[in-house]
Amino acid sequence: MPLTKSAIKKARVDKRRTLSNLTAKGRLKTTIKDARANPSLETLKKLYSAMDKAVKHHLVAKGHASRLKSRISKLSKKK
Repeated sequence: MPLTKSAIKKARVDKRRTLSNLTAKGRLKTTIKDARANPSLETLKKLYSAMDKAVKHHLVAKGHASRLKSRISKLSKKK
């Protein structure tokens, strides 16, 4: 339980940010699932865009995004 006025404000802001980040991560996960299920050029484009935005907003690490993009692009080359 926050005691100071600034801690109360920080808790309120954190709650808002957490909710926003969870929805953004959920969208990212569905994009990844779509790209894995159907690795076409269009889904890859959507995945790259979503991953780059997630990295920009510090939702996922840069290396993690790079690794996922690489693995899913390999899947599209096999098909």
